[in-house]
Amino acid sequence: MARLPRTDAPGYPHHVIQRGNNRQAVFADSVDFQRYLQLLQEVSAVHSTAVHAYVLMTNHVHLLVTPEDENGISRFMQALGRRYVRWFNDRHQRTGTLWEGRFRSTVIAADRYLLACMRYVELNPVRAGVSTSPIEYRWSSHAHHVGRAIDPIITDHALFWALGNTPFERQSAYQRLFETPVPGEQIGELRRATNRGWALTSSGDAGDPRQASTTFATPRPRGRPRGRTL
Repeated sequence: MARLPRTDAPGYPHHVIQRGNNRQAVFADSVDFQRYLQLLQEVSAVHSTAVHAYVLMTNHVHLLVTPEDENGISRFMQALGRRYVRWFNDRHQRTGTLWEGRFRSTVIAADRYLLACMRYVELNPVRAGVSTSPIEYRWSSHAHHVGRAIDPIITDHALFWALGNTPFERQSAYQRLFETPVPGEQIGELRRATNRGWALTSSGDAGDPRQASTTFATPRPRGRPRGRTL
C-alpha cells in the first residue's frame, strides 16, 4: 500500500516516533540526553509546538506534541533532528545520517487516546526492561506528571488538568492510572496508526490523516493557552 502523505492537524495531539538509523544509538551518554532535551525545549518554542509527554530511549524517541500551525510537526521535527545531528556528529567526531529516514507520526483524538498515549510513552522504559517503574527512568516526562519535578519542556494538556482541581489531585490521579496497564487494544491501535501514518478518531477508527480536521473531536481551544496548559 502506498504511504500516505504526512499531514499535520493544527490543534490536535500527535504521537511521534523517531528512530536511529539501523537502530543505532542516538544517545551515548547523559550529556547527549541533556542536549536533546535542551533542543526540544528551544525548538518547541520557536515552532509553536506544545510538548505534552516524551521519553528518550537509547536508539529512539517518543513525543506527544500539539502544533499550532499547519505543517508545524514537520518543521518542528526537521529543526530538532538537524540541530541535534550536527551537535552529535561534532561531539562524537562522526559524519553521516543519524536518524532512520522519516519520523513516524499519527494524529490522535485527545478524548480517547491522549492519557493512554501519555502512559504508553512513559512506560516505554518498563516495556523495554531498562527500569522496573517509570519514575526510575530519568529521561522522560513522568516525574513532571506525578509531581516529582517541574519540567519546563512540558505544556500540560487540558485533559491532564481535568484530572483534578489542584496540582496534587492531578498528579495523584495520573499516578493512579499506572496501577492498571494500558489496554492492549489501545496499545495496538497506537502502534499501528503511528507506524502507518493513520489518524485515530474518537470512535477508535483509523484512516487517512488528510481527513483529520473533519473526523476528530476535542480540538484545542483557539487563542493563547493560560499558563502552561493546553
